Formats: sequence, structure tokens, C-alpha cells
Amino acid sequence: MLSRLTRPKAVAVCAVPVVALLATAVFAPLPFSLAQPGLTANVLGENKGDPVITISGAPTRKTSGELRMTTIEATGPDANVSLGDVFSAWFATDKAVMPRDSVYPSGGSVKEIEQHNANEMKESQDNATEAALGYLHEKGDVKVTLKLADVGGPSAGLLFSLGIVDKLDGDGSGGDLTGGRVVAGTGTIDADGKVGAVGGVSLKTQAARRDGATVFLVPKAECSDAKAELPKGLRLIPVTDLEGAVNALVSLEKGKGSVPSC
Repeated sequence: MLSRLTRPKAVAVCAVPVVALLATAVFAPLPFSLAQPGLTANVLGENKGDPVITISGAPTRKTSGELRMTTIEATGPDANVSLGDVFSAWFATDKAVMPRDSVYPSGGSVKEIEQHNANEMKESQDNATEAALGYLHEKGDVKVTLKLADVGGPSAGLLFSLGIVDKLDGDGSGGDLTGGRVVAGTGTIDADGKVGAVGGVSLKTQAARRDGATVFLVPKAECSDAKAELPKGLRLIPVTDLEGAVNALVSLEKGKGSVPSC
């Protein structure tokens, strides 16, 4: 038997399931990851007590300045991210909401994802070495070892290549590729030296500036993303390949030639 409710009572009764639904939505896990600026590491220096780049079979230079690879820190693949978390991060300039699949495209368990990221890092290091030695026309007896703890994925490739070039050849005429500056950047690289897009660029620029960088090398396709939350005092230089990145840094150092900008 149904009884007839007055309008105020009806609204109150109907509001109960709506409130319950909203509360569930706020606390229910969503397929997102929350990211923020992560660590940076100078590939010309040491990381946790070990040189990042070790070269044998050819004379190396003593470098000044820094080449800093950049990272983002994201919630883990098994973390519960709620609607409340998403709203909070949405309005923060130092945080980003990213589809979980874009951060952890391999899926699987935490252990499988860590292994996937480690494999990508190893492939990136191999490509970076091949690209740098190919650019310098170095013979096969040059051996390069790259070591960077607690970092996975392919996005440090460009900075690894630049670090190898700087240690072996600098700017090609006795100077440092960095010009003594703190230069940061991001980008994948293939064995032919082509630079590819990554992700989380607007967060990486913040990490770079926080750690003293004044120049940031960004894959050209991601210029607009890099400009979105660009910190003051950080100059963007778009790149598409290793040769272009080297040329831009040399032009910046010598004050000659054009330096591309976003």
C-alpha cells in the first residue's frame, strides 16, 4: 500500500539515495593516477655514489654545468584514487590527473610493471648510447655504461645521449655543451637520434626549475604542454633529434646562430 507524500517530504526522501550516490562516487576508486614533480638527476655527475655515465676506450672531458634528466612521481598502479582526490589535484598547479593506463601502459601487477619500466630504461640507455656514438662517428671500441638508480621508463634517453656527447666531445671546440649552465630536459630517443614525446612535461619543468635549471629541452610536439605551467626563469628549447639539440645548446653557449623556441 502506497501513501501519498507532500512535496517537501518527497524531496527529502529522494535526496537520501542521491546523497548516498554522491558519497559513493567521492570515495570510489577511479582509473586515474595523481602525479607531481619528481626527482631530477645530473647525468654528468653521480647518482647514489656511482657515476651515471662511465666511458672507456676513448678519452673523456672534465665537464662543468649540469644536464638534468627529469621525472614525475605518480601514485602506484594499485593505489585507490577517489573523486575527491581528483578534484583536489585538478585545481593544484603542481599536480596532474592522468589516466592510469598512460602512466602504467603495461598493466599487470606492480612487479610486472616495475620489470616493464626497467626493460624500457635498458632499451633507452642502449638507444641513447648508439645515437650518441653514431652522432660522434665513434668506433665500436668505445664502451659506455649508464647507471641511474630508482628510475624506470624511456624518457631520459635524450639527456643520456647529450651527456655522452658532452663527456666525449663537449661543444666540439673545447667548451662544455652546457656552457656551464644547469640544463634540464626530457624525451625518448631512438638509435638514429630521433627524439620522441613523453608525458607529464608541465610537471617536469617545475621539477627542473626547482633544482636550478634555466634551460629545458622539450620534444617539439609537447611545446604547448610545457608552456602550460612554465615556471619563471626557465627557457624552453624544442627539439626533434639529437643533432638539433646539440646545435641549439652550442648556439646558446656561443651566442651565435638561432636558438629555437616554443
